[in-house]
Amino acid sequence: MRVILIGPPGAGKGTQSERIMAEYPLAHISTGDILRENVKNGTELGKSAKSFMDAGKLVPDDVIIRMMKERLAKDDARKGFLLDGFPRTTPQAEALGTLLKELSLPLDAVLLLEISDDEVVNRLCNRRVCSSCGAIYNALSHPPKKDRVCDECGGEVTQRDDDKETVIRSRLSVYHEQTSPLISYYDGKGLLHRVGAAGAPDTALLYIETMKLGV
Repeated sequence: MRVILIGPPGAGKGTQSERIMAEYPLAHISTGDILRENVKNGTELGKSAKSFMDAGKLVPDDVIIRMMKERLAKDDARKGFLLDGFPRTTPQAEALGTLLKELSLPLDAVLLLEISDDEVVNRLCNRRVCSSCGAIYNALSHPPKKDRVCDECGGEVTQRDDDKETVIRSRLSVYHEQTSPLISYYDGKGLLHRVGAAGAPDTALLYIETMKLGV
């Protein structure tokens, strides 16, 4: 099974990915993880990426694609993968399509997690995170038992700077401008499947099972 998961920030891509991975032995691939691994290991691509990151610039698509090519060529990815957070733009999607064709790894589906902007703002504005262990809470529906104290480790529970409404609205604007064109791109290829993401955290997994993608 080869699947791409796309959607706006706050749609729950990370949570949905965890539910899918718990049921299917897929390689969970994200550009963030690949970048960090290459930089940490001091690879040629990692050094190239770091030079852009240190200068406060975006890592060019060609560097990302070369990293992605190396990752997708590994045995676990060839058996099936879940791409999370990539591609983000139509040019990246076109480059990925060329790469997957070279590797003989055709996509099975692109799952779009659909959720309104207002729901995203409400969800992220109320998100709270433990600064020590990373446990996630919701100020309204799932607060820590003791105010600002993590139930798991006793660390401080805070609101991330990027979970402020002005920042969230800005991130959504970037998503609609740069990433949402992927919807029509993959829809035109007959690969897009829309999944409601405002409710249960396992809707993508249930959709995969209904589509029998994992069979």
